[in-house]
Amino acid sequence: MSKIKIITDSSCDLNKDIIEKYNIGVVSLNVSFGEETYIDGQMDNNVFYERMANSKELPKTSCPSPEKFFKAYECEEDEILVITISSKLSATYSTAVLAKNMYLEENNKTIEVIDSETGSVGHGLLVVKAAQLANEGKTLNEIVEEIEKLKNDIVFYGSLETLENAIKGGRINPLAGKLINALNFKVIIQVVDGIVKPVDKARGDNNSIKKVVDSVSKRVCEKNKRVLAIGHSNCLDKALKVKDMMIKENSFEDITISEVGSVMGTYTSKGAILISIL
Repeated sequence: MSKIKIITDSSCDLNKDIIEKYNIGVVSLNVSFGEETYIDGQMDNNVFYERMANSKELPKTSCPSPEKFFKAYECEEDEILVITISSKLSATYSTAVLAKNMYLEENNKTIEVIDSETGSVGHGLLVVKAAQLANEGKTLNEIVEEIEKLKNDIVFYGSLETLENAIKGGRINPLAGKLINALNFKVIIQVVDGIVKPVDKARGDNNSIKKVVDSVSKRVCEKNKRVLAIGHSNCLDKALKVKDMMIKENSFEDITISEVGSVMGTYTSKGAILISIL
């Protein structure tokens, strides 16, 4: 077992088996329907997406309290690495840093906090890589240096049924999205430099999925094996289709398929496909 504790937040959309395998600490964000607030993962994803579809208002997400991170820092390990969702998408990074400063006033540990500058499955890939490096015996400084380099290599594209939720939630430029929505296109997005950008459009699921797969495949380096992560917003059939399309032309050393949870799902809406490689 690694002597370095890896901690992240629930927006990474990692499967439970991976979290347990690497003993990753997860601090949950919050999702609210009106006056009702839930911690991310508390509500079944099927129930969440159905409730969101029937809700007049978009659910609201909020970052964890500093106390939640403070409690996570009270682990057995004396060295801790925290990797959070992009600071341009959430205040979670700032909260983790605030909690770090509070904790170190009373305790003697080494805590590093990294802004992943991405989210969901891209974020998750970095967390898993950090955990693997820790298990290999790398020092905390070595892991931080490696993750800081790798986060610039993350490739992250997605296909959304609509941009409406992302616009309402302030995660995407309204002017960039309203025209696409008005024309009833599926939206191709890219997560780069910590923000979500609409980069293309397509009519129909098949065309949109093909465009996303093509965008990602162009970035796969043939000389190096890559890790592939596919996230889906309550549409496993699409995710499996994407996997088949990706492996026809590319070789990967590992592939994971995970559900997009309620935090990221609030903005992607149901039916979204997210693809990331590292």
